[in-house]
Amino acid sequence: MLAFDILEYQTRLTKTKQRMAENGIEMLLVTDPANMNYLSGYDAWSFYVHQMLIIIIDEPQPIWIGRYQDANGAKITTWIYNENIIPFPDYYVQSSIYHPMDFIAEILKQIGQGNRKIGVEMDNYYFTAKAYERLKHGLPNATFKNADLLVNYVRIIKSEQEIEYMKRAAEIADQAMYKAIESVRAGNRECDTAAAIYHQMISGTDEYGGDYPAIVPLLPSGYNTGAPHLTWSERKYQEGESVVIELAGCYKRYHVPVARTVSIGKPSIQLEKLAPIVVEGLNAVLDAVKPGVTCGELESYWYNCLKKYGIEKEARLGYSVGLGYPPDWGEHTASIRTEDSTVLQPNMTFHLIPALWFDNYGIEISESFRVTKTGGETFTNIPRELIVQDPFPFPEQGGIIS
Repeated sequence: MLAFDILEYQTRLTKTKQRMAENGIEMLLVTDPANMNYLSGYDAWSFYVHQMLIIIIDEPQPIWIGRYQDANGAKITTWIYNENIIPFPDYYVQSSIYHPMDFIAEILKQIGQGNRKIGVEMDNYYFTAKAYERLKHGLPNATFKNADLLVNYVRIIKSEQEIEYMKRAAEIADQAMYKAIESVRAGNRECDTAAAIYHQMISGTDEYGGDYPAIVPLLPSGYNTGAPHLTWSERKYQEGESVVIELAGCYKRYHVPVARTVSIGKPSIQLEKLAPIVVEGLNAVLDAVKPGVTCGELESYWYNCLKKYGIEKEARLGYSVGLGYPPDWGEHTASIRTEDSTVLQPNMTFHLIPALWFDNYGIEISESFRVTKTGGETFTNIPRELIVQDPFPFPEQGGIIS
């Protein structure tokens, strides 16, 4: 069930150990499920309990430690030897007395690793303050260091196989977006649009199926389009309002996000004015993508475009994207914003989302792109424009007006 050749996993492990050495880390405790997957292949919905991948700088194999009932999943989905898959009993799960970090600390002491320089992912959804305290208590002779984003920065440049998976995710994203647009009609419910998206995302294409995305479809409509991270309700769409659709195709945990704004019938004056500005700025940034340009320099193209029209955007313009688990498909490394000096390199991948949000309306038209050797290449093929939808189409007609 490995998604990649074992040699690719070993190359990733080697690069991770190189970064460990540069940071004075002898043992890395990986708790981010995306990083666990990246280094070992492990893929299961088990991240609601504590689990860990342990990278020892002078050992060839990682160690997986997790819940007893998940150990078979680790054997099935990883390239790790079975003897390096170590489960803890279920009485450690969500207990007020026992904690999985106590078990992990004891294992590390038993194998002679209790006094190492240990890196932990400090700013991680899955590594709690209590976990850190129990580890420090259980390993009093160890030195702990912040290794946050160490693996994430190894992940930032994709292999050709990863790029291929993202291209497949993009095809799924295209199909899901078209299904979403078709469902945005006066009288239809937001939840029906969400259902259409999920059906297409999971069924995928005729050639390959899709995965669950790290973020649910975001579907604010009407006055709520000024609030970008709302999901859906059972409310019905009304003629004359707009709907923001942000989703991602996902294939073997690799994501390609895309966003579009749909007007149900004639667009508002605000959207008619904003849409060409957003598209102009989006195109300007995409035209500037090439190796050697910094993320901050990319943002300046968008800023200069908005400045001409007297508009300001508070949020960042985009972020690196790829392998992910809930609650985020972003990699938490490079951001397209003024202060980020990350230099673009071939096979970096980003979600560029030059959206604008105001008190009671907003617009999103986004693209995910790959940095190539000579420029940039977008993943999806949806028209880059404000989409105007016939609110009440006849059954035999298509629905998109323009």
